[in-house]
Amino acid sequence: MRLGVLDVGSNTVHLLVVDAHHGAHPWPAHSEKAVLRLAERIGPNGELSDAGADALVEAVAAVRAAAERLETADVIAFATSAVRDATNSAEVLARVRAETGVELQVLSGADEARLTFLAVRRWFGWSAGRLLTLDIGGGSLEIAAGLDEEPDVALSLPLGAGRLTRRLRDAAPGNPDGPPPAAAVEELREYVDALLDPVVEKAVGVGWDRPVATSKTFRTLARLAGAAPSRAGLWVRRTLSATGLRQVLGFIRHIPPAQLAELEGVSPRRADQLLAGAVVAEAAMRRLDVEELEICPWALREGVILRRLDHLDPV
Repeated sequence: MRLGVLDVGSNTVHLLVVDAHHGAHPWPAHSEKAVLRLAERIGPNGELSDAGADALVEAVAAVRAAAERLETADVIAFATSAVRDATNSAEVLARVRAETGVELQVLSGADEARLTFLAVRRWFGWSAGRLLTLDIGGGSLEIAAGLDEEPDVALSLPLGAGRLTRRLRDAAPGNPDGPPPAAAVEELREYVDALLDPVVEKAVGVGWDRPVATSKTFRTLARLAGAAPSRAGLWVRRTLSATGLRQVLGFIRHIPPAQLAELEGVSPRRADQLLAGAVVAEAAMRRLDVEELEICPWALREGVILRRLDHLDPV
């Protein structure tokens, strides 16, 4: 059957359509996205702006039309950090439902961590032993660890690359197009460390055999550290070492976003968020004492699809 996932994230509205059935590998049939950067459209009062809500409704309507055109049997629609954290979340969700007919389910941060963990477990299989998964989104960082398909610990922190990019900008308002001053980067590192303090012990207490990372941020950092490009295919093993990450962080902190966007493997739409993402990645690896992460191509969207397939009757 053909299934769709409509993911309203902090950076993008993403439609992924796959062909799959119970017990089968879900094969991508179509993917499209609109970059809205909703995390950056949250005002000082905590509300998603009217312009942000307008853009969200327009994007959801467009991807719903695409799903219908592709004859998708079922579309699972969900929203994550930006919509979840907005103080006017209920009003925004009601407007999306009224104007597009799409009912967005708001996932908790813990659910994001669990579903991402499920996707990583299915990708690597039982031979991977105990897994640690790290995922940096636009609005939050998810950490999960455990042996089974349901992690023993599933945690979420407001340490997304988009959210923290705003923090860096606020620390250096006079230089929006250049790299932030060293003091601002150091302040951000201390802030990330402070938020990691209460969760590190929980994750370490579970333990792991294989540390894994997902998300566009980690894939980009791995590419800059020498991992194979995306054109090499899904099956190529990709890793990110702590040493490689420190080297990447050491040079991107001095490069303006416009120049970062010219580097191979860096998305022009997310170049300005890469530094904040790298600070979070370095802190997480350092605090968890991880020397190398393996990059998994599956993440939250695949986890949602896999969970849906689990509930289908076997053919």
